[in-house]
Amino acid sequence: MVKIQESKFKLGHRLLPPLLAPAPFFSENVIVNDSKLWKASKWPFLLADAALLAVAWILIQRASHPIDQSQIIAASACVALGSILGCLPFIFDYRVSVKSIDAAALGSITEKIQNLEKLAAQISAATNEWMNAQTQAEKTSALAKDIADGMAGEVQRFSVFMQKMNESEKAALRLEVDKLRRGEAEWLQILVRILDHIFLLHTAAVRSGQPKVIDQITHFQNACRDTVRRIGLTPFSAEPGEPFDPPKHQDVEGKAQAVDGGVIVETAACGFTFQGKLLRPALVRVKSPDAEPEPLLEAAEEKSEELPLQEPD
Repeated sequence: MVKIQESKFKLGHRLLPPLLAPAPFFSENVIVNDSKLWKASKWPFLLADAALLAVAWILIQRASHPIDQSQIIAASACVALGSILGCLPFIFDYRVSVKSIDAAALGSITEKIQNLEKLAAQISAATNEWMNAQTQAEKTSALAKDIADGMAGEVQRFSVFMQKMNESEKAALRLEVDKLRRGEAEWLQILVRILDHIFLLHTAAVRSGQPKVIDQITHFQNACRDTVRRIGLTPFSAEPGEPFDPPKHQDVEGKAQAVDGGVIVETAACGFTFQGKLLRPALVRVKSPDAEPEPLLEAAEEKSEELPLQEPD
């Protein structure tokens, strides 16, 4: 910073600044850049202005009338010079203010340029960091692509393996289902044959007319039927006098289709349903006026062995 050497004028024991020096008086500690300190003393200029105006007034007052041209010119020159002297300090202050504003603007611009340089350096550093990050991202992307390709290959191989396992399991399940169906058909045949023999035994006990035997065989037959109902096998028989129904009943002699309005006389072998579906119709004797009835037990034994069971779903 530039500093101004202090000008000193001695008047008694006091130090006074020069008459035309800026106010306040500069010292070694005052900075020249401070525009508020650059204020010219206005009173000498205003005093000179007042003196010149007074001279012009005196010239006009003491001049002989009419006023001579030279006196008019002298008075006008005094007034003009006084006006110029009165305006000079304000013009000086204005110029100082303009210069100060320019210096402040220049300093601000310089500071902004420096900030721009810092910003450019930061942008350059950020660009370098971004380029490094982009390089790392490309490497990571390539590595991720390799991992994804490897995973896709593993998934494909696993899918093929699972497909083979599913096919083998399906084949094994089909074989097991076929075995279960064959086993189901076999034990249904066995249960139906056992229940047929129990039904014939019950019919024979009823025909014997012995109450104790009938009661024991009836309880035995009901117990067996309750047991097979737990697996869905339900025996049913036709009541005497019930109308013949071809889907549910089958005539012992095989003439049910020829009988018009036939009525069931008695049941030779009970029918069966398995899980709500008809497994075998009931073997019944239908009332026919032109046919001799054959013994029920013998006909039931022969016909029940010939009746086929429907395949359960």
